[in-house]
Amino acid sequence: MTETTTAAEGKKKTDKMDHALLLFIFFMPAVGLANGTGTEQDFTWHLKKVPQIVSERTFSLDSPKFEAKPNLELNSVCGIECQRKLPVPSLSDLKDFLSYETIFENGTRTLTEVNVLGLTLDPAGNTTAHKSLRKKRQIYGTDSRFSIYDKRFMTNFPFNTAVKISTGCSGILISPKHVLTAAHCLHDGKDYVKGSKRLRVGLMRTKSRGDGRKRKGAKRSRREALEAQEDSEVATGQRRRSRGGGRKQRRSGRKQASSDGMPSFQWTRVKSTHIPKGWFKGFSGDIALDYDYAVLELKRPHKRKYMELGISPTIKMMPGSMIHFSGFDNDRSGQLVYRFCSISDESNDLFYQYCDAEPGSTGSGVYLRLKEPNKRKWKRKIIAVFSGHQWVDVNGEQQDYNVAVRITPLKYAQICFWIHGNDENCAQG
Repeated sequence: MTETTTAAEGKKKTDKMDHALLLFIFFMPAVGLANGTGTEQDFTWHLKKVPQIVSERTFSLDSPKFEAKPNLELNSVCGIECQRKLPVPSLSDLKDFLSYETIFENGTRTLTEVNVLGLTLDPAGNTTAHKSLRKKRQIYGTDSRFSIYDKRFMTNFPFNTAVKISTGCSGILISPKHVLTAAHCLHDGKDYVKGSKRLRVGLMRTKSRGDGRKRKGAKRSRREALEAQEDSEVATGQRRRSRGGGRKQRRSGRKQASSDGMPSFQWTRVKSTHIPKGWFKGFSGDIALDYDYAVLELKRPHKRKYMELGISPTIKMMPGSMIHFSGFDNDRSGQLVYRFCSISDESNDLFYQYCDAEPGSTGSGVYLRLKEPNKRKWKRKIIAVFSGHQWVDVNGEQQDYNVAVRITPLKYAQICFWIHGNDENCAQG
């Protein structure tokens, strides 16, 4: 037996073990994860009445410059200790933070002011859970991420809801025409990033366009794929030497990705983007992680299964305090990467955790699986947006965490409003 054969057999065994573990993780019931016992816990999606977000007036703004550089790691943001000291936002503050900018594909921009109805303010303020803190890095000890190669997983729910953003981030499908991602993937707090004017979203596909019969409009789709690749190259500082050479290289790369069972992408234009005003300026006078989320409206709808929004429960209401998300980490080029971990700390708006992740996965939808009310069926919903690796103040020192922005009732109401254009379908979440 040759060394090559032995290595190939070893890889097959490893892949089988990974597939078996994934099956176990995804289809096991949540039994005893919270307290280590063998009894089934009551982990259920509890529907809550959410406030109403109502549009009041919309103003036209000057077109942005689109000159900001993508920054996938933020420093000196308001973290755990800082958030404990923040005052409770007033209704006026919340109306200001939840007002939002919309940037359209032609470069025009508007500001929409909103009103918030049916909200009960929490006098407790922005509290955090008190747990032991560790100083770590983006990969914490042994790398526990899974690269998804098997088409049975890659092309099926929930993995096929993950998408790639042309500015270098990830996102998740939340309707037939909408994608949820992180605001800092598109805007640095002062200006929109390079490449966001011609923003594209890449939906995974494992079959090359050359296979099978031709579809109507395939030529147009190829052109859009080339344009999306150009956007990505501009965002990352990579440029093609010549148009013909670049096209040839991309075609060969697409063929290789398909033959290896790794995803290639069907790129779709973004019609408009919504970003909350709170991202531009929070209580601390700087960008606020609490509002690091954005919704992209696609120019054409897709036909894939998407993941529904859910209101983020507290750690105690999660099986094993466990969260899951998939994205396109830069250190594993061309691969969809899945991970799961338990949350270490939480505030009213943020989850602090040590999920292994690298730049490129920011903007991924964080989800968990709970039982539907009065049913035996389990359902996955998005409860947060992965904001990435951040340095925050803890006990007077800078500590690093991987942070996710929780979908609170207010954020649920706003994102739901962006999806539907009204609040009629957003009364409960």
